[in-house]
Amino acid sequence: MFGFLKRFWNHKRTKQLVDIRSIGLYIFAVVVLAISWSAAKTVQNNYELQKQISTLKQQNTVLQLTSNNIYLNNKYLSTNQYLELSARQSLGLAAPGEKVLLIPNNVAMKYVDKSLSPAIATAANQQTKDERPGYVKNLEDWRDFLLGRKLFDN
Repeated sequence: MFGFLKRFWNHKRTKQLVDIRSIGLYIFAVVVLAISWSAAKTVQNNYELQKQISTLKQQNTVLQLTSNNIYLNNKYLSTNQYLELSARQSLGLAAPGEKVLLIPNNVAMKYVDKSLSPAIATAANQQTKDERPGYVKNLEDWRDFLLGRKLFDN
């Protein structure tokens, strides 16, 4: 057995493998592999961080656009044009020289295409029973009449 080990260590190829220059090359190769592995991990981490940065930038852009949209909507709501339209719709007012035509809801709904809006079709088909007491309905009807909100029953 010792003879085999002696022959193994004295063999020319084994001496080349355990030579100090070869060991230096092995250590160098291990160091290069460690540096390469570290660089690959760093590149992977940078890629993940870039993805997060990109996602956050997109979210920031969306929030800025939403903020701008809200700002413009608020600006529109403070214009005279909106106030005039709002007064026309909710209070039934008209500009000088205009005539207001009031059309009952059931007549107007005859000419609306039901397939365009399922909400209109379901609202027109559903007849909800009013559960409020009579005096509450009466007070609300008077209020609506005096404010010009509802002149005809549906």
